Amino acid sequence: MNSDFRRNPGLRQALHDWWNGLNDQRGDRAQLRRAHNITAVVLTPAYQRVYRRLRAAGWRHAADAPVNDRLAAIVGLLAHVETYGDASLPQAMSARKPGDDRPAVSPLRFQRLLESPDLDALYSGLRRVLPLLQRPASIVALADDLLCWGDDVKKTWAYDYEWPVQKAD
Repeated sequence: MNSDFRRNPGLRQALHDWWNGLNDQRGDRAQLRRAHNITAVVLTPAYQRVYRRLRAAGWRHAADAPVNDRLAAIVGLLAHVETYGDASLPQAMSARKPGDDRPAVSPLRFQRLLESPDLDALYSGLRRVLPLLQRPASIVALADDLLCWGDDVKKTWAYDYEWPVQKAD
């Protein structure tokens, strides 16, 4: 796919610039955070602005509605990410607060995300999970994972999540 964010420096930079600008564009962040599903994201002026910005930077899936829906999910979810980091989303979800042995996102909740039947269900689940994160996550990794969501990404997430050790009876 030629419009993935890791391999396209211009697209990656445009995504970073847009995301960094959300701190100054609080109205855009608020519009995107209120969007309860992907269609609601697409219908916001905030999304339409970033969509055109990413098109200018190299996004090449204009006629492909399912891929554009993935972009809408990316944009809608990135509005919920407060801090940028190097961790993958599963690593951030399994991070623990100092002195706490429970991950930010429980294994059961994480497993339900992996079992999401479609992109809308995944969007809804991640929208609820992102505010729980204790560790900054990579916006580029999140964007590429959603763009390529499927069995390979699910397996990668399962390996990246730090599953709690079962205590012996």
